[in-house]
Amino acid sequence: MKKTIYILFILFLSISKLLAQPIVTLESGSLHRILTFESKYIGARVIDIWLPADYDRKKEYATLYMHDGQMLFDAKTTWNKQEWGVDEVMNHLLTNQKIKNTIVIGIWNNSEKRHPEFFPNKPYQSLNEQDKKIVTDELISIGRIKTTFRPTSDLYLKFMVEELKPHIDKTFATNPSKEFTFTMGSSMGGLIAMYAVCEYPEVFGGAACMSTHWVGTFSPENNPIPKAFADYMRANLPAAKTHKMYFDHGTLTLDALYGPFQKEIDAVMKEKGYDETLWKTQVFDGAEHTEQDWFKRLDVPLLFLLGS
Repeated sequence: MKKTIYILFILFLSISKLLAQPIVTLESGSLHRILTFESKYIGARVIDIWLPADYDRKKEYATLYMHDGQMLFDAKTTWNKQEWGVDEVMNHLLTNQKIKNTIVIGIWNNSEKRHPEFFPNKPYQSLNEQDKKIVTDELISIGRIKTTFRPTSDLYLKFMVEELKPHIDKTFATNPSKEFTFTMGSSMGGLIAMYAVCEYPEVFGGAACMSTHWVGTFSPENNPIPKAFADYMRANLPAAKTHKMYFDHGTLTLDALYGPFQKEIDAVMKEKGYDETLWKTQVFDGAEHTEQDWFKRLDVPLLFLLGS
């Protein structure tokens, strides 16, 4: 009797979670949602897997791991009523045979833990204690964290590489090699996408980093973080000719901060020997730091990473 009650209780919780999730409306393809993907490294979260309309297990698909997964498909379900329009753009490019067959994995962020999970660990650890305190104080002052800042991005990447990717490769018709495995994000998501390629160059063949939040916090003045990122990339970026790296930014709102720091990163890319076939940086005049602006130019990084 007790076992039956327990099973019914678990079933009730599962149904409650399902009903609590907003229904996503797609313009193309299908969405497979994992409501609670457990991890020994980070908190459990929702994972969305978008499959093209003509998905066929007999084919072989590239994978694109996208951060902030709850913002990708349907504006009716997002906090700001904006979306990336991933299904629309992917469908257009696939239909016109401009990119290779691809599955998109949307990794939902974990709300208040987003900043620690996306802030690259090793560049942060290179800061002195005074600079670390500056980071903590600013993030507390704007409500991003409540106590001493401790990045957990190394654990987030372990979750991606050791837990999520094996599950995706086992469940769906993927090509698991790095040449077919990519990651993408915007703002802080751009930072973790860059960090993933540098930390796991044998896993990820490239990254698209849109409106990359090089400032780390929200104040560019006397900020040691951008230099720490540049120094880290100088030491850890994979060798040229083996990986693709895409960067961009707009010129308005938060994106207005990024120009000078992106130029420092561009200098690193040149030092490392990257050419236009494997590295692209673009500036979109008049673009803001919003999902609707990332949607407008989403085809650009997708073509660069996944072009057939």
